[in-house]
Amino acid sequence: MPDETKSLSYADAGVDIDAGNAMVDLIKPIVRSTRRPGADGEIGGFGGLFDLKAAGFIDPILVAANDGVGTKVKIAVESGLHDTIGIDLVAMCVNDLVVQGAEPLFFLDYYATGKLDPVAGAAIVSGIAEGCRQAGCALIGGETAEMPGLYAGSDYDLAGFSVGAAERGRLLPRAGMSPGDVVLGLPSSGVHSNGFSLVRRIVSTTGLAWNDPAPFSPGQTLAEALLTPTRIYVRLLLDVLKRSEGILALAHITGGGFPDNLPRVLPEGLGIALDLEKLTPPPVFGWLAKTGNVAQAEMLRTFNCGIGMVVVVRHDAAETVMTHFTEAGQTAVAIGRVIAAETGDRVRLDGTLTF
Repeated sequence: MPDETKSLSYADAGVDIDAGNAMVDLIKPIVRSTRRPGADGEIGGFGGLFDLKAAGFIDPILVAANDGVGTKVKIAVESGLHDTIGIDLVAMCVNDLVVQGAEPLFFLDYYATGKLDPVAGAAIVSGIAEGCRQAGCALIGGETAEMPGLYAGSDYDLAGFSVGAAERGRLLPRAGMSPGDVVLGLPSSGVHSNGFSLVRRIVSTTGLAWNDPAPFSPGQTLAEALLTPTRIYVRLLLDVLKRSEGILALAHITGGGFPDNLPRVLPEGLGIALDLEKLTPPPVFGWLAKTGNVAQAEMLRTFNCGIGMVVVVRHDAAETVMTHFTEAGQTAVAIGRVIAAETGDRVRLDGTLTF
């Protein structure tokens, strides 16, 4: 029989409202740092506001995206390194917006955990705010949920939601793609945020701990190296898009790698031939391939293999666009071309990856 003299509380059930309030106090100045035209960077209301007119839009089309970070979160939880995983969360959303020609405007996050740690939570939100600053969008709200019956201990998961806008007629992909158009690649910062179930499986076979030296990255622990955040391409791409009409399509290389992501931006009857000899995968991919005995085809469908963003450019504008990237501080590498593909696979992989 229950003790009728004891009054149960929410805290007795494992939910600490005071800890949630403490976290809000910690993150208010962090969120404020993401303010931009259209949003004041304040939180605390029941909903976030954004003023499209103040942001300078005349006839905008809104573009929305949401995503998570997957099991990369487990490395952050097990290593206690929480300050960059929020960058990944933002990157996975805003990179999907910019490939459609949209400028990211605002971001919302969902953070669910078994036991709320305000300090760890603030570190996570600090990463989210840093990602928003890199992308030029405002963090206008979110949700923190403490659910001890659903998550074990300090385990947590993250989800992100972002909205962007493009003026009517400026969305990507553009019409006019044809065989012979040039395919450029922009380097990734590493594994980004896909394939981590395989990454963690490979690590488990080595006996390495997260705080051991990374075999492929001198001066970093294994956790630090694998938690290198997803690169955010937004400012670079928006800058080059404003300077050239030659970009026809963009493809964010996430889960599914090249074979699954490139067809998403191709019109019917066209494909892409990639020259794998032009790719220079960072050392982490060679380590994963060798340590896990992962076949080339599996590497290319699971990981970005060193190219986080693909840019399809009109053939007569390729040199100009490459110059624009160079002037913006980024070397774009020609990695393939558009081909006719009426039947069969729409992505042809030529050559061999060199790790």
